[in-house]
Amino acid sequence: MIKFLFKGIIRDKSRSMLPIIVISLGVSLTIVLSGFLSGAMTDMVDQNAKFDTGHVKIMSRAYAENKDQLPNDLALLGVDSLMTALQVNYPDLQWVKRIRFGGLLDAPDGSGESKGQGPAAGIAINLLDASSGEVERMNITNSIVSGNLPKNAKEALIGDEFASKLNLKIGDEVTYFGTTMNGSMTFQNFIISGTIRFGLAAMDRGAILLDITAAQEMLDMEDGTGEILGFYNNGVYDDKAAIALETAYNEKMKDNPDEYAPEMFTLRAQNNLGDLLDYANNMSAIFVIIFVGAMSVVLWNTGLIGGLRRYQEFGIRLALGESKGKIYRSLVLEATLIGIIGSLVGTSLGLLGVFYLQNYGINIEGMVDNSSMMMPTVMRAKVTPDLYYIGFIPGVFAMVFGNMLSGIGIYKRETATLFKELEV
Repeated sequence: MIKFLFKGIIRDKSRSMLPIIVISLGVSLTIVLSGFLSGAMTDMVDQNAKFDTGHVKIMSRAYAENKDQLPNDLALLGVDSLMTALQVNYPDLQWVKRIRFGGLLDAPDGSGESKGQGPAAGIAINLLDASSGEVERMNITNSIVSGNLPKNAKEALIGDEFASKLNLKIGDEVTYFGTTMNGSMTFQNFIISGTIRFGLAAMDRGAILLDITAAQEMLDMEDGTGEILGFYNNGVYDDKAAIALETAYNEKMKDNPDEYAPEMFTLRAQNNLGDLLDYANNMSAIFVIIFVGAMSVVLWNTGLIGGLRRYQEFGIRLALGESKGKIYRSLVLEATLIGIIGSLVGTSLGLLGVFYLQNYGINIEGMVDNSSMMMPTVMRAKVTPDLYYIGFIPGVFAMVFGNMLSGIGIYKRETATLFKELEV
Protein backbone atom coordinates (compact mmCIF):
# COMPACT_ATOMS: atom_id res chain seq x y z
CA MET A 1 0.00 0.00 0.00
CA ILE A 2 2.79 2.39 0.92
CA LYS A 3 4.66 1.56 -2.29
CA PHE A 4 1.48 2.17 -4.31
CA LEU A 5 0.84 5.54 -2.62
CA PHE A 6 4.48 6.57 -3.03
CA LYS A 7 4.33 5.89 -6.78
CA GLY A 8 1.15 7.98 -6.95
CA ILE A 9 2.88 10.88 -5.19
CA ILE A 10 5.85 10.73 -7.59
CA ARG A 11 3.79 10.37 -10.76
CA ASP A 12 1.01 12.86 -9.96
CA LYS A 13 3.07 15.94 -9.13
CA SER A 14 0.01 18.18 -9.31
CA ARG A 15 -1.30 16.80 -6.02
CA SER A 16 2.02 16.54 -4.17
CA MET A 17 4.29 19.33 -5.41
CA LEU A 18 2.51 22.27 -3.70
CA PRO A 19 2.22 20.57 -0.26
CA ILE A 20 5.87 19.47 -0.41
CA ILE A 21 6.99 23.04 -1.25
CA VAL A 22 4.87 24.49 1.57
CA ILE A 23 6.17 21.94 4.08
CA SER A 24 9.79 22.38 2.96
CA LEU A 25 9.62 26.15 3.37
CA GLY A 26 7.91 25.93 6.76
CA VAL A 27 10.31 23.30 8.10
CA SER A 28 13.41 25.11 6.83
CA LEU A 29 12.24 28.38 8.41
CA THR A 30 11.53 26.57 11.68
CA ILE A 31 15.04 25.09 11.76
CA VAL A 32 16.87 28.25 10.68
CA LEU A 33 15.08 30.50 13.17
CA SER A 34 15.33 27.96 15.99
CA GLY A 35 19.04 27.36 15.32
CA PHE A 36 19.82 31.06 14.97
CA LEU A 37 18.01 32.20 18.10
CA SER A 38 19.35 29.25 20.07
CA GLY A 39 22.89 30.16 18.98
CA ALA A 40 22.36 33.86 19.70
CA MET A 41 21.00 33.15 23.17
CA THR A 42 23.80 30.67 23.89
CA ASP A 43 26.42 33.21 22.78
CA MET A 44 24.91 35.91 24.99
CA VAL A 45 24.85 33.60 28.01
CA ASP A 46 28.39 32.38 27.25
CA GLN A 47 29.71 35.94 26.90
CA ASN A 48 28.15 36.93 30.20
CA ALA A 49 29.61 33.85 31.89
CA LYS A 50 33.14 34.44 30.61
CA PHE A 51 33.27 38.18 31.19
CA ASP A 52 31.05 38.74 34.20
CA THR A 53 28.99 36.08 35.95
CA GLY A 54 30.97 32.84 35.67
CA HIS A 55 28.96 29.64 35.89
CA VAL A 56 28.79 30.46 39.59
CA LYS A 57 30.13 33.49 41.41
CA ILE A 58 31.11 34.03 45.04
CA MET A 59 30.95 37.49 46.60
CA SER A 60 30.59 38.84 50.10
CA ARG A 61 26.98 39.44 51.09
CA ALA A 62 27.56 43.18 51.37
CA TYR A 63 29.34 43.33 48.01
CA ALA A 64 26.52 41.39 46.32
CA GLU A 65 23.90 43.90 47.49
CA ASN A 66 25.80 46.79 45.87
CA LYS A 67 27.76 45.02 43.11
CA ASP A 68 26.71 47.50 40.40
CA GLN A 69 28.67 50.16 42.29
CA LEU A 70 31.86 48.00 42.30
CA PRO A 71 32.21 48.38 46.10
CA ASN A 72 35.72 47.00 46.62
CA ASP A 73 35.60 48.25 50.20
CA LEU A 74 33.15 45.36 50.76
CA ALA A 75 35.29 42.77 48.99
CA LEU A 76 36.24 39.29 50.18
CA LEU A 77 39.36 38.93 52.33
CA GLY A 78 41.41 35.85 53.12
CA VAL A 79 40.83 34.63 49.57
CA ASP A 80 43.93 32.43 49.38
CA SER A 81 42.54 30.06 52.01
CA LEU A 82 39.05 30.36 50.51
CA MET A 83 40.37 29.46 47.04
CA THR A 84 42.20 26.45 48.46
CA ALA A 85 39.01 25.23 50.15
CA LEU A 86 36.99 25.68 46.95
CA GLN A 87 39.52 23.78 44.84
CA VAL A 88 39.51 20.89 47.32
CA ASN A 89 35.74 20.71 47.90
CA TYR A 90 34.61 21.44 44.32
CA PRO A 91 37.26 19.99 41.97
CA ASP A 92 34.83 19.81 39.02
CA LEU A 93 35.04 23.61 38.71
CA GLN A 94 37.96 25.91 37.99
CA TRP A 95 38.05 28.86 40.38
CA VAL A 96 39.54 32.25 39.49
CA LYS A 97 39.83 35.62 41.23
CA ARG A 98 38.76 38.86 39.58
CA ILE A 99 38.65 42.48 40.64
CA ARG A 100 36.50 45.08 38.90
CA PHE A 101 37.27 48.72 39.47
CA GLY A 102 36.59 52.11 37.98
CA GLY A 103 38.60 55.29 37.83
CA LEU A 104 40.19 57.87 35.58
CA LEU A 105 42.94 57.14 33.05
CA ASP A 106 45.27 59.98 32.16
CA ALA A 107 47.57 60.04 29.14
CA PRO A 108 50.53 62.45 29.55
CA ASP A 109 52.32 64.03 26.61
CA GLY A 110 56.07 64.37 26.09
CA SER A 111 56.35 67.23 28.57
CA GLY A 112 54.35 65.43 31.25
CA GLU A 113 51.20 67.42 30.69
CA SER A 114 47.90 65.65 30.22
CA LYS A 115 46.92 65.19 26.56
CA GLY A 116 43.73 63.27 27.28
CA GLN A 117 41.68 61.66 30.02
CA GLY A 118 38.81 59.22 30.13
CA PRO A 119 36.83 57.06 32.54
CA ALA A 120 38.26 53.54 32.74
CA ALA A 121 36.41 50.30 33.45
CA GLY A 122 39.11 48.05 34.82
CA ILE A 123 39.23 44.27 35.08
CA ALA A 124 42.01 42.49 36.92
CA ILE A 125 42.53 38.82 36.09
CA ASN A 126 45.33 36.26 36.19
CA LEU A 127 47.04 37.54 33.03
CA LEU A 128 50.48 36.21 33.95
CA ASP A 129 49.38 32.79 35.27
CA ALA A 130 48.73 30.50 32.29
CA SER A 131 47.29 27.76 34.51
CA SER A 132 44.29 29.95 35.38
CA GLY A 133 42.99 29.67 31.81
CA GLU A 134 41.78 33.29 31.90
CA VAL A 135 43.59 34.38 28.73
CA GLU A 136 41.99 31.55 26.73
CA ARG A 137 38.61 31.88 28.43
CA MET A 138 38.28 35.56 27.55
CA ASN A 139 39.87 35.02 24.12
CA ILE A 140 42.36 37.77 24.86
CA THR A 141 45.13 36.61 22.50
CA ASN A 142 42.81 36.65 19.46
CA SER A 143 41.26 39.95 20.57
CA ILE A 144 44.54 41.89 20.61
CA VAL A 145 44.55 44.48 17.81
CA SER A 146 48.14 45.63 18.28
CA GLY A 147 50.98 44.88 20.68
CA ASN A 148 51.27 41.85 22.93
CA LEU A 149 50.13 40.37 26.21
CA PRO A 150 51.63 41.98 29.34
CA LYS A 151 54.88 40.33 30.43
CA ASN A 152 54.91 41.82 33.94
CA ALA A 153 52.58 43.45 36.46
CA LYS A 154 53.53 46.98 35.35
CA GLU A 155 52.07 46.49 31.87
CA ALA A 156 48.42 46.70 30.86
CA LEU A 157 46.07 46.11 27.95
CA ILE A 158 43.72 48.90 26.92
CA GLY A 159 40.65 48.95 24.67
CA ASP A 160 41.57 49.80 21.07
CA GLU A 161 38.76 52.36 20.84
CA PHE A 162 39.85 53.84 24.18
CA ALA A 163 43.47 54.06 22.98
CA SER A 164 42.41 55.87 19.79
CA LYS A 165 40.36 58.33 21.83
CA LEU A 166 43.37 59.16 24.04
CA ASN A 167 45.84 59.00 21.12
CA LEU A 168 47.89 56.28 22.79
CA LYS A 169 50.48 53.99 21.19
CA ILE A 170 52.16 50.79 22.28
CA GLY A 171 54.83 51.57 24.89
CA ASP A 172 53.15 54.79 26.09
CA GLU A 173 52.76 55.32 29.82
CA VAL A 174 49.36 56.04 31.36
CA THR A 175 48.36 56.96 34.90
CA TYR A 176 45.40 55.48 36.72
CA PHE A 177 43.59 57.62 39.31
CA GLY A 178 41.18 55.95 41.69
CA THR A 179 40.44 54.94 45.26
CA THR A 180 41.72 51.99 47.23
CA MET A 181 39.74 49.45 49.20
CA ASN A 182 40.23 51.65 52.26
CA GLY A 183 38.93 54.81 50.58
CA SER A 184 42.23 56.59 50.06
CA MET A 185 43.43 57.95 46.71
CA THR A 186 45.69 55.80 44.55
CA PHE A 187 47.88 56.71 41.57
CA GLN A 188 49.61 54.07 39.48
CA ASN A 189 51.56 54.21 36.22
CA PHE A 190 51.29 51.46 33.59
CA ILE A 191 52.94 50.82 30.25
CA ILE A 192 50.57 50.00 27.38
CA SER A 193 51.66 46.59 26.07
CA GLY A 194 48.77 46.17 23.65
CA THR A 195 45.32 47.30 22.55
CA ILE A 196 42.36 44.99 22.53
CA ARG A 197 38.89 44.74 21.03
CA PHE A 198 36.47 42.20 22.55
CA GLY A 199 33.60 43.00 20.20
CA LEU A 200 31.54 44.04 23.23
CA ALA A 201 30.61 47.70 23.03
CA ALA A 202 30.01 47.82 26.78
CA MET A 203 33.69 46.98 27.41
CA ASP A 204 35.61 48.28 24.42
CA ARG A 205 34.88 51.96 25.08
CA GLY A 206 36.90 52.17 28.30
CA ALA A 207 38.48 48.80 29.11
CA ILE A 208 41.81 48.38 30.84
CA LEU A 209 43.10 44.92 31.77
CA LEU A 210 45.67 44.37 34.52
CA ASP A 211 47.17 41.36 36.18
CA ILE A 212 45.41 40.74 39.47
CA THR A 213 48.59 41.06 41.53
CA ALA A 214 49.05 44.62 40.24
CA ALA A 215 45.43 45.49 41.05
CA GLN A 216 45.70 44.03 44.55
CA GLU A 217 48.74 46.16 45.25
CA MET A 218 47.23 49.28 43.68
CA LEU A 219 43.90 48.96 45.53
CA ASP A 220 45.34 47.79 48.90
CA MET A 221 43.62 44.43 48.45
CA GLU A 222 46.40 42.00 49.33
CA ASP A 223 44.77 38.59 49.89
CA GLY A 224 41.49 40.16 48.79
CA THR A 225 39.29 40.11 45.72
CA GLY A 226 35.94 41.44 44.63
CA GLU A 227 34.69 38.22 43.05
CA ILE A 228 35.57 34.55 42.75
CA LEU A 229 34.22 32.94 39.59
CA GLY A 230 33.72 29.22 39.09
CA PHE A 231 33.66 27.55 35.66
CA TYR A 232 32.79 23.92 35.01
CA ASN A 233 35.81 22.04 33.68
CA ASN A 234 33.96 21.02 30.50
CA GLY A 235 33.17 24.67 29.78
CA VAL A 236 29.41 24.06 29.63
CA TYR A 237 26.98 25.67 32.06
CA ASP A 238 24.79 23.08 33.81
CA ASP A 239 21.82 24.91 35.29
CA LYS A 240 20.57 22.10 37.54
CA ALA A 241 24.03 21.29 38.89
CA ALA A 242 24.78 24.99 39.48
CA ILE A 243 21.54 25.51 41.42
CA ALA A 244 22.24 22.45 43.55
CA LEU A 245 25.78 23.70 44.23
CA GLU A 246 24.52 27.19 45.15
CA THR A 247 21.92 25.77 47.53
CA ALA A 248 24.39 23.45 49.27
CA TYR A 249 27.10 26.11 49.60
CA ASN A 250 24.81 28.83 50.93
CA GLU A 251 23.22 26.34 53.34
CA LYS A 252 26.62 25.90 54.99
CA MET A 253 27.02 29.67 55.35
CA LYS A 254 23.53 30.58 56.53
CA ASP A 255 24.45 30.48 60.24
CA ASN A 256 27.35 32.91 59.74
CA PRO A 257 26.05 36.40 60.69
CA ASP A 258 29.03 38.24 59.14
CA GLU A 259 27.96 40.55 56.31
CA TYR A 260 31.33 39.87 54.69
CA ALA A 261 30.74 36.12 54.64
CA PRO A 262 30.92 34.59 51.16
CA GLU A 263 27.70 33.88 49.26
CA MET A 264 27.36 31.95 46.00
CA PHE A 265 25.21 32.96 43.00
CA THR A 266 24.53 30.96 39.86
CA LEU A 267 24.64 32.44 36.38
CA ARG A 268 20.83 32.23 36.36
CA ALA A 269 20.62 34.52 39.41
CA GLN A 270 22.67 37.31 37.82
CA ASN A 271 21.99 39.98 35.17
CA ASN A 272 18.42 38.68 34.63
CA LEU A 273 19.86 35.69 32.76
CA GLY A 274 17.30 33.31 34.27
CA ASP A 275 14.57 34.58 31.94
CA LEU A 276 16.95 34.36 28.99
CA LEU A 277 17.78 30.74 29.81
CA ASP A 278 14.11 29.81 30.15
CA TYR A 279 13.31 31.50 26.86
CA ALA A 280 16.17 29.71 25.10
CA ASN A 281 14.99 26.34 26.46
CA ASN A 282 11.40 26.94 25.29
CA MET A 283 12.30 28.51 21.97
CA SER A 284 12.11 25.35 19.86
CA ALA A 285 8.69 24.47 21.25
CA ILE A 286 7.45 28.00 20.53
CA PHE A 287 8.50 27.81 16.88
CA VAL A 288 7.03 24.33 16.45
CA ILE A 289 3.65 25.49 17.81
CA ILE A 290 3.64 28.62 15.62
CA PHE A 291 4.52 26.79 12.42
CA VAL A 292 2.25 23.82 13.11
CA GLY A 293 -0.69 26.23 13.42
CA ALA A 294 0.25 28.32 10.37
CA MET A 295 1.11 25.36 8.16
CA SER A 296 -1.99 23.44 9.22
CA VAL A 297 -4.21 26.26 7.97
CA VAL A 298 -2.32 26.46 4.66
CA LEU A 299 -2.30 22.70 4.17
CA TRP A 300 -5.92 22.41 5.19
CA ASN A 301 -6.82 24.76 2.35
CA THR A 302 -4.46 22.90 0.04
CA GLY A 303 -6.14 19.65 1.06
CA LEU A 304 -9.59 21.11 0.40
CA ILE A 305 -8.52 22.21 -3.09
CA GLY A 306 -6.96 18.83 -3.74
CA GLY A 307 -10.03 17.11 -2.35
CA LEU A 308 -12.30 19.00 -4.73
CA ARG A 309 -10.06 18.05 -7.65
CA ARG A 310 -10.18 14.41 -6.53
CA TYR A 311 -13.90 14.53 -5.73
CA GLN A 312 -14.75 12.34 -8.72
CA GLU A 313 -11.92 9.91 -7.89
CA PHE A 314 -13.30 9.38 -4.40
CA GLY A 315 -16.78 8.92 -5.88
CA ILE A 316 -15.61 6.23 -8.28
CA ARG A 317 -13.77 4.39 -5.49
CA LEU A 318 -16.89 4.49 -3.34
CA ALA A 319 -19.02 3.30 -6.25
CA LEU A 320 -16.66 0.36 -6.76
CA GLY A 321 -17.30 -0.68 -3.19
CA GLU A 322 -14.33 0.77 -1.33
CA SER A 323 -15.30 1.88 2.17
CA LYS A 324 -15.17 5.50 3.24
CA GLY A 325 -12.90 4.59 6.15
CA LYS A 326 -10.38 2.91 3.86
CA ILE A 327 -10.29 5.93 1.53
CA TYR A 328 -9.87 8.26 4.51
CA ARG A 329 -7.03 6.14 5.94
CA SER A 330 -5.26 6.02 2.57
CA LEU A 331 -5.56 9.83 2.36
CA VAL A 332 -3.99 10.21 5.82
CA LEU A 333 -1.21 7.74 4.95
CA GLU A 334 -0.53 9.62 1.71
CA ALA A 335 -0.37 12.88 3.71
CA THR A 336 2.11 11.25 6.08
CA LEU A 337 4.39 10.27 3.18
CA ILE A 338 4.18 13.77 1.68
CA GLY A 339 4.91 15.26 5.12
CA ILE A 340 7.99 13.05 5.53
CA ILE A 341 9.30 13.95 2.05
CA GLY A 342 8.72 17.67 2.62
CA SER A 343 10.30 17.48 6.07
CA LEU A 344 13.41 15.76 4.70
CA VAL A 345 13.83 18.44 2.04
CA GLY A 346 13.09 21.27 4.52
CA THR A 347 15.43 19.85 7.16
CA SER A 348 18.27 19.61 4.62
CA LEU A 349 17.74 23.21 3.47
CA GLY A 350 17.34 24.46 7.04
CA LEU A 351 20.52 22.76 8.26
CA LEU A 352 22.48 24.27 5.36
CA GLY A 353 21.24 27.69 6.45
CA VAL A 354 22.14 27.05 10.10
CA PHE A 355 25.62 25.78 9.17
CA TYR A 356 26.18 28.96 7.12
CA LEU A 357 25.03 31.23 9.96
CA GLN A 358 27.13 29.25 12.42
CA ASN A 359 30.29 29.84 10.37
CA TYR A 360 29.68 33.42 9.22
CA GLY A 361 26.96 34.85 11.49
CA ILE A 362 25.25 38.23 11.17
CA ASN A 363 27.21 41.35 12.09
CA ILE A 364 25.12 43.64 14.33
CA GLU A 365 27.95 45.92 15.41
CA GLY A 366 26.12 49.03 14.25
CA MET A 367 23.09 48.10 16.36
CA VAL A 368 25.00 47.71 19.65
CA ASP A 369 27.47 50.59 19.41
CA ASN A 370 25.68 52.51 22.16
CA SER A 371 24.43 49.49 24.08
CA SER A 372 25.50 48.72 27.65
CA MET A 373 24.41 45.10 27.32
CA MET A 374 27.11 42.45 27.20
CA MET A 375 26.42 40.75 23.89
CA PRO A 376 28.51 39.71 20.88
CA THR A 377 28.61 41.93 17.80
CA VAL A 378 28.37 38.89 15.50
CA MET A 379 25.29 36.77 16.10
CA ARG A 380 25.78 33.13 15.10
CA ALA A 381 23.46 30.17 14.80
CA LYS A 382 24.18 26.90 16.55
CA VAL A 383 23.69 23.39 15.17
CA THR A 384 22.16 21.27 17.94
CA PRO A 385 21.00 17.62 17.80
CA ASP A 386 17.31 18.57 18.03
CA LEU A 387 17.50 20.43 14.71
CA TYR A 388 17.86 17.09 12.91
CA TYR A 389 14.38 15.96 13.95
CA ILE A 390 12.44 18.97 15.18
CA GLY A 391 11.31 19.91 11.66
CA PHE A 392 9.41 16.64 11.29
CA ILE A 393 7.00 17.67 14.05
CA PRO A 394 5.45 20.63 12.19
CA GLY A 395 6.10 19.07 8.77
CA VAL A 396 4.35 15.74 9.28
CA PHE A 397 1.80 16.81 11.90
CA ALA A 398 0.60 19.87 9.96
CA MET A 399 0.22 17.89 6.72
CA VAL A 400 -1.65 15.04 8.40
CA PHE A 401 -3.83 17.39 10.46
CA GLY A 402 -4.69 19.50 7.40
CA ASN A 403 -5.65 16.45 5.35
CA MET A 404 -7.63 14.95 8.21
CA LEU A 405 -9.73 18.11 8.30
CA SER A 406 -10.18 18.30 4.54
CA GLY A 407 -10.77 14.54 4.27
CA ILE A 408 -13.89 14.74 6.40
CA GLY A 409 -15.65 15.63 3.15
CA ILE A 410 -15.31 11.98 2.09
CA TYR A 411 -17.90 10.97 4.69
CA LYS A 412 -20.34 13.52 3.30
CA ARG A 413 -20.50 11.77 -0.06
CA GLU A 414 -23.81 10.01 -0.71
CA THR A 415 -23.46 6.76 -2.67
CA ALA A 416 -26.97 7.17 -4.12
CA THR A 417 -25.90 10.27 -6.08
CA LEU A 418 -22.70 8.75 -7.44
CA PHE A 419 -24.30 7.02 -10.45
CA LYS A 420 -26.01 10.25 -11.50
CA GLU A 421 -22.58 11.99 -11.42
CA LEU A 422 -20.92 9.18 -13.31
CA GLU A 423 -23.61 9.28 -16.04
CA VAL A 424 -22.74 12.89 -16.87
